[in-house]
Amino acid sequence: MDVWFFLIQALNGVQYGLLLFLVASGLTLIFGIMGIINLAHGSFYMLGAYTAYWLALKTGSLLAALVLSLPIAALVGFGIETLLVRALYKRDHLDQVLLTYGLILVFNEAQKLIWGSDVHAVAMPAVLNWSFPLTDNLSYPIYRLVISAVCAVVALGMWWVIAKTRFGMWVRAGASNREMVQALGINVKLLFGLVFAIGAALAGLAGAIAAPVSSVYPGMGDSVLILCFVVVVIGGVGSVKGAFLGAILIGLADTFGRVLVPDFASFSVYAVMAAVLLWKPKGLFA
Repeated sequence: MDVWFFLIQALNGVQYGLLLFLVASGLTLIFGIMGIINLAHGSFYMLGAYTAYWLALKTGSLLAALVLSLPIAALVGFGIETLLVRALYKRDHLDQVLLTYGLILVFNEAQKLIWGSDVHAVAMPAVLNWSFPLTDNLSYPIYRLVISAVCAVVALGMWWVIAKTRFGMWVRAGASNREMVQALGINVKLLFGLVFAIGAALAGLAGAIAAPVSSVYPGMGDSVLILCFVVVVIGGVGSVKGAFLGAILIGLADTFGRVLVPDFASFSVYAVMAAVLLWKPKGLFA
């Protein structure tokens, strides 16, 4: 393995990790702050990918599809929280698992009814459909670098909102003591609805920007959901910083596992999780 090949795989691992962070950050917000085990979170990833595919066909622009798919995922997420999830805050986790698992089935059937069971490709914008030369015979797609840049900007934006703004203060306070926050005059129901919508929008954004790279296919959110739960467990439930570091670790482990030990690629991800939990049983930043 020469240095350029290692660099390409490292870039792929970081890009995949940043993409996982977009999905996992929304999941850790919903799970850590609202106490909801949302098994249907990966369905928003699939929703973002399919709406980007559909809107790109209608508008002829992937950028327009990305912009328009975000509010769609957010509105669907807000509607689900308002109509269904809100009744489960004081219920047992088993009820949450049953409801959100049922939502997975609903999303998958709705996807088949609307878009069918075929695999679809999403065309990259012409301006980004080229590769950056590394050597005479090796290059790296510029679109993957754009994905990494977008995810990094969103990660910085999330940190700033949660750590530096009044909304972030309300979210952190609601996670600690929702009754006290409500007593201070904050509409906790609306706040939690917005948090759920933001989590859905982040997952939808990840699916939309990944569509040209990974294609669009039925059930694509299920495998992502499993990895995102691994990321949340590694980083510590409720920690966005932990989700970021956990996502990068999993992205690198999955990428290099597929290259170095393809027969045990899936095992490499869980080996990293086991090693972290042996060191810190509650995650890196519980």
